[in-house]
Amino acid sequence: MELVTISDIEAAAQRVRGVAVRTPLLLQTWDPRGTLWLKPESLQPVGAFKVRGAFNAIATLDDESRARGVIAYSSGNHAQAVAYAAQRYGVPAVIVVPDIAPRIKVEATRSYGAEVIEVPIGEHEAKAHELAAERRLTLVAPFDDAAVIAGQGTTGLEITEDLPDVEVVLVPVSGGGLAAGVGAAIKARAPHAKVIGVEPALAGDTAEGLRLGHRVDWPQADRARTIADGLRAQPSELTFAHLRKFVDAMVTVTEDEIRAAMRTLASKARLVAEPSGAVTTAAYLSHTAELPPGRTVAIVSGGNPDPAMFAEILAG
Repeated sequence: MELVTISDIEAAAQRVRGVAVRTPLLLQTWDPRGTLWLKPESLQPVGAFKVRGAFNAIATLDDESRARGVIAYSSGNHAQAVAYAAQRYGVPAVIVVPDIAPRIKVEATRSYGAEVIEVPIGEHEAKAHELAAERRLTLVAPFDDAAVIAGQGTTGLEITEDLPDVEVVLVPVSGGGLAAGVGAAIKARAPHAKVIGVEPALAGDTAEGLRLGHRVDWPQADRARTIADGLRAQPSELTFAHLRKFVDAMVTVTEDEIRAAMRTLASKARLVAEPSGAVTTAAYLSHTAELPPGRTVAIVSGGNPDPAMFAEILAG
């Protein structure tokens, strides 16, 4: 299986320049260890890193494919990213979402002009493939796509440029596209650094799979238990191959640790993070013994929490 290379990621960086925000590294002075930097991908136009992969994937399409349109399936952030990128390119977009997706993400997707189709949870991927064939649309997968992985990898490229002596990179893992791309970039540009994947314990299929050396399948109902709605997917063969090569270890965090990290990010880092975006901070704060020491970057992957849930969490 051919893996994404640093050349692929560098090419993606040229394509997304000017459309994806080059997010800063923010040293956290409140951290008593003084070793934590945050990379707030929550500041992207759609509030999540997904814009990088979506733009790179659509940028690589030929004119005929763009004219026919694209389709994606997602619980929220990839949906918004594809809709936003398609709008910027003038490409028709259809997005299939599970009916439990946060309303704030669904409505944001519609606001970018995409046709949104809601289906029962667990059926959105199959429905997207069905409609792609029926309408001759190009599928922009949320993670099982080399162009998407390369686009997400630009996050890691920026980390190595802004903090060349980084020692630890904490990255959320769901379908694995972000961790795959970031891992490829970090290992190419800062091979001394450790890449640590972070999952909710209630959706810890990748941690188990990497421990066993093969992908494992957790029932959808089990993965749906976590508050981190953006981390309920499972890696594909493509992303799992990247994870096996580039991720040094996995850490799982509890629901209470995720909530506490969201409060810390809001009160001390002044960042709004959704649960999925807070897991890396949760790992840094609550699992020190499981992490290598040194200069650490935690990727805050998304900032689109459900408003009512966010208010409840902040209230403690």
